[in-house]
Amino acid sequence: MIRSFVLRSGRISSAQKRSYENLYSDYAINSEGFVESSYIFGNNNPLKIEIGFGMGRATRDIALDNPMINFLGIEVHRPGIGRLLWDIERLGIKNIRIIEGDAVGILGNRIIDNSISAFHIFFPDPWPKKRHNKRRLIKRPFTDLLAAKLLPGAYIYMATDWIDYGDWALREFSCTPGLLNKYETFAEHQEWRPKTEFEAKGLKKNHQIRELFFIKK
Repeated sequence: MIRSFVLRSGRISSAQKRSYENLYSDYAINSEGFVESSYIFGNNNPLKIEIGFGMGRATRDIALDNPMINFLGIEVHRPGIGRLLWDIERLGIKNIRIIEGDAVGILGNRIIDNSISAFHIFFPDPWPKKRHNKRRLIKRPFTDLLAAKLLPGAYIYMATDWIDYGDWALREFSCTPGLLNKYETFAEHQEWRPKTEFEAKGLKKNHQIRELFFIKK
């Protein structure tokens, strides 16, 4: 199976490791079966999913700004999971939960169709080498899966600092049945989205930010 990520053996700090070991059971979802937002959060607030939240700072800030929305973060890298767990605990954030694993499998097997209010996909791995393009997350049929999980009127918001990936994603989303581009081509920056570490690094290299905003018809 071709994966859109690589499990890197990057350094996990002692604080991140401690948070992962001590807080995972409190704020992460381990059980099998469908993810029931009302059961996990104890309310019927809208559920938004961030795929690949990195170190989780944008996830944290958006959740703090929107306490009446539930957020589910999907990530495979434990340093970022540990960091976000620490933020959830120290700030008393009630509206974030985490699933560790591959987004493709999680969405396909654990998320109910027509149940999600938004997908946030901020600066996914661009796999810039042409021979690696097939590993990119944003491509059909994955975009069809995203569309199936969205509620009517819900949205997908993606940002990348690779022009080629932005062009690629625009084509893939545009030919996905059920999705409608809110803008003619690329989206305006949404002011509520905080800058991520990957974005800051890209801007330092003079990369141009591409943003896409698609709505389910």
